[in-house]
Parts: sequence; C-alpha cells; structure tokens
Amino acid sequence: TDFRFEADRQYLAWHAVGAFLITDSNRIDIEPAPGVDDALLAFPLLGPVMALLLHRRGLLVLHASAIAAAGTSAIFMGDKGAGKSTTASAMIRAGHRLLTDDVVALDLANPSEPMTVPGFPQIKLAADAAAAISLGEAEVRPQVHPAIDKMQHRLNGDFSGDKVPATRIYILERGERAGITPLPAIAALPAIIKFSYVTRFGRAALPDDFAAAHLQQCSWIANHIGVYRLEVPTGLDRIGEAVELIEKDLSAGSRRS
Repeated sequence: TDFRFEADRQYLAWHAVGAFLITDSNRIDIEPAPGVDDALLAFPLLGPVMALLLHRRGLLVLHASAIAAAGTSAIFMGDKGAGKSTTASAMIRAGHRLLTDDVVALDLANPSEPMTVPGFPQIKLAADAAAAISLGEAEVRPQVHPAIDKMQHRLNGDFSGDKVPATRIYILERGERAGITPLPAIAALPAIIKFSYVTRFGRAALPDDFAAAHLQQCSWIANHIGVYRLEVPTGLDRIGEAVELIEKDLSAGSRRS
C-alpha cells in the first residue's frame, strides 16, 4: 500500500488493485492494476476512497452501517467483527431499510437536524451471517478475492435513497444478553473519533485546518445525537433480541424528539 495526503489531493494505492487520486470533492482518477477485476477494484473505491471524497465535501464520515426506520436512522459502529453489517441486515429482515454499509456520511449543514446520507443498496456479509439472516431476493455477488471473506449482497428494494435524520449511534459490543446503555458525551466523543473513517489513516490524513474541523464535528455529534453502547448476544440465533431492543429505543427516541 501507498497512501499520501496533502491539503489539495489524496493518493491511495494497493499493489494488487490499483491507484486512486482524489484532486477535488467531485473527482477520482483511477489507475487499475493490470488484469484487476472490476469487483475487486470497487472494494476500495466504495470504501476508503469514497470515504475520503465525502470527507473533502465537509461530511463527517464514520466506519459504520446505517438503517432507516420510520423516519429515524440507526448507525452501528464497532470494532472489526462486532457485527455492524450483521445487525443492519437483521434490521432489514425485520422490515426496515438499508441506508448505507461500511461508509456512513453525516450531513451537518443544518446543525439542528443532522442527516444520514444514503449510500448504495448493497451490504457485505460473511457466509455464516448470510446463511442465518435471509435478505429475500438480494443478489449475492461472487467472492472478489480469497483474502476477503465477505460477499456483497445487492438489495432489490429494502433500501432508503433519501437522507434521514440521524437519531441514534450504537457502539456494538458482544455480551451475554442484549442491552442498551446511554453514553455521556465525555465517553461518546473518543468513540466517534475512533470510528470516524479518516482517523484510520492517521494524523497525516488531517492536514492544516482539517484536524480542528474534524474534532469540532465529532464533538458536536457526541453532544447532540444519542450515543449508546449496544450489547449484542453471541450467536446469530439471538440477533433478534438486539433487534427488538433497537426498535423500542428508536421508537422512544422518536417520541421524545
């Protein structure tokens, strides 16, 4: 890999995939590696590359998944393997709609109503999660690389193409039973910083005034959107317990707002 960050351009390259150059908020130049498959090329393009482009547009970008539920949105953050996409898929199975997977962009243009921006109607799932959580008529794409254990599921419906008010942020952890615990802003802020997408690239990705602006965005979210710790029971057969709690919490939050 080769990552270079400047105030006016960002360069990301993966030897087996290709190179991507972002020169403004509406342009990505791509140099594919010889013989690379389009599906493999799309993996970084729709992940870290798109995240950096959205960051340049002034959006706060989180490494997370998000669903829309009755005019609200729930954002799922967590460490690798915590079950972000799995939990989002379980919510889709329960009748809600996907907003975005892997890259969650928050539009803070109107501070009184932060919005979750829709992404693409597809979600990445490992084989065991896909087997346990049926997504109806979703089109399952082939595995793009032996080192990537998740496969893309393209949804036919079950997708929200409109911005939705950002209602809840859940930080996923494994536990013995499903549970939701509110986090005070002092605990929520470091979590939001940790799971913001640009933070994954280190301090070099936040040159000049970008670092201060990014911290301000994270702080605002920590103080104005409900951030909760969500304990998800171990075992895919118990994911429904978490779904039930999330639905109740979203409903309660909607009534209070």
